[in-house]
Amino acid sequence: MRGVRVVLIGGTSNVGKSTVAQVVAERLGFAYRSTDQLARHPGRPWRTVERAVPEHVAEHYASLPVDELITSVLDHYARLWPRIEELVTAHAAGAEGAATGLLLEGSALRPGRVAGLTVPRVAAAWLTAEPSVVRARVRTAGRHAAATSAERHLMDMSPSRGCLTTLST
Repeated sequence: MRGVRVVLIGGTSNVGKSTVAQVVAERLGFAYRSTDQLARHPGRPWRTVERAVPEHVAEHYASLPVDELITSVLDHYARLWPRIEELVTAHAAGAEGAATGLLLEGSALRPGRVAGLTVPRVAAAWLTAEPSVVRARVRTAGRHAAATSAERHLMDMSPSRGCLTTLST
């Protein structure tokens, strides 16, 4: 990791990126950020302990076929990429008064885009997990057993649970 100023950790939703990234950032002494802090796409349209979801958002997502939901998420990632690239480039160059490195994680860190970066001092990893692990993480985070039937339906049709292959390419 000598000379690396930016570490990127990508992967599908609920694979464990935030958990791993926070530990790695702490061990490296790097600042931690999530692409969710740059712009949030409500890709998890069910309640969690940390946040509520407006009813109209949940209704909108419940009405979308899975392929439209995936397209919506991927379009969001494409719109977000210029901000990510700008942040990575600035931080790798030592701009923004950054005395420490940066660990940036998020589903918006798409492998094809990350591989196309020409910025020096950047390292990247892509996390994967078996679908059963991701499904269990979605259900735990969403409190599946205590959720309404509509919320359970959203969790069960979630691209992070049911369409891993599509989102991982």
